[in-house]
Amino acid sequence: MGSQTTLTVATAERMTGLGRRLAALLRPGDLVLLSGELGAGKTTLTRGLGEGMGVRGAVTSPTFVIARVHPSLTGGPALVHVDAYRLGGGLDEMEDLDLDVSLPESVIVVEWGEGKVEQLSEDRLEVRIERTLGGAEADVVAEADGRRVTVTGLGGRWDDVDLTVLGDN
Repeated sequence: MGSQTTLTVATAERMTGLGRRLAALLRPGDLVLLSGELGAGKTTLTRGLGEGMGVRGAVTSPTFVIARVHPSLTGGPALVHVDAYRLGGGLDEMEDLDLDVSLPESVIVVEWGEGKVEQLSEDRLEVRIERTLGGAEADVVAEADGRRVTVTGLGGRWDDVDLTVLGDN
């Protein structure tokens, strides 16, 4: 099954920090699936990943290009940032994108990938970002803007990875 951890992330800066910590766990060939509603923080998390991986180029939402490749500036893996929102066919369409990169040597981060790209790898990291509801503390900005982030490692690749290190200590 792998492992799982759930974190509360109060601000965009902390979401970026979570991405940086997550980058330290990733290696070439890893697939990261990001899910969450529009504006949940998927691209913010990916921006932190890019910073942590030391890649070139500003990480922005790839909505209009579908996929953007950020080469490493440090000799590490490239970051391939994919927006699968408009991809209907999943894997075949991913291959049709003719990305100028070797996927097994890259870290692939897919937004809106649920039900579309799971067949790329049995080993994957699923990151679900949900808004926490403000409730009685709605006047507390950090709580109202907070996110609950559940990180689940699937497949043998993640069996021995301690995801609790992602916590904001």
